Amino acid sequence: MKSFDLIMFDLDGTLVETAPEIFDATNDTLRYFDLPEVTQQQVNDWIGHGTRELLIQALAFSGKVPVATVRASDSLALSVSRFDKHYQQRCGTRSRLYPQVRETLTALRQQGVKLAVVTNKEGRYTSTVLNAHSLMPMLDAVVSGDTFPAKKPDPMGIHSCLSQFGVPPERALFVGDSSIDVATARNAGVRVWALPYGYNMGQPIEASAPDRVIPDCSVLLN
Repeated sequence: MKSFDLIMFDLDGTLVETAPEIFDATNDTLRYFDLPEVTQQQVNDWIGHGTRELLIQALAFSGKVPVATVRASDSLALSVSRFDKHYQQRCGTRSRLYPQVRETLTALRQQGVKLAVVTNKEGRYTSTVLNAHSLMPMLDAVVSGDTFPAKKPDPMGIHSCLSQFGVPPERALFVGDSSIDVATARNAGVRVWALPYGYNMGQPIEASAPDRVIPDCSVLLN
């Protein structure tokens, strides 16, 4: 009997290393507005709450203004629109699958396990990234940061997947790379395994106390 009937994954930092092209799109946007560029590490540490929030952090840092000022700015919509153009162009250019991702998803699917992505990334970017790496056909459900009124760590996305596939929480697993993912799984009452190589805002994933830390996705087949 297989261990789980449903396995849900975060996207950025879990299945796909996307930080390099998010970094590129962020600095494309900052240059457009004649603002100083940010570093790759800063972008890594801002990943987790969706790209809109990441852009707000970058604009605040580069413009040397409070985050609240950026949020309330009339020009934020223009900045988001500009970032959208740059990121859609960048998606798939410098991202890559983490080791054993494709092989693991293929094997799990063959075993009859339902597979889903639950991410805070906006839907238009989620689709672009998944399609760029040919992952979309492997998934039974995709929940993005704008699919529902609330995003992670709210458990709404996980609850939706459980309901869609009729899987009880004890037969489901969430796999992520951040404290946000751990909190989301806890809020939903499902087990959570974490990967140590992703984007956890500069903190070791062990500090978030997941049920298990695994070196790569292939452990899901053991």
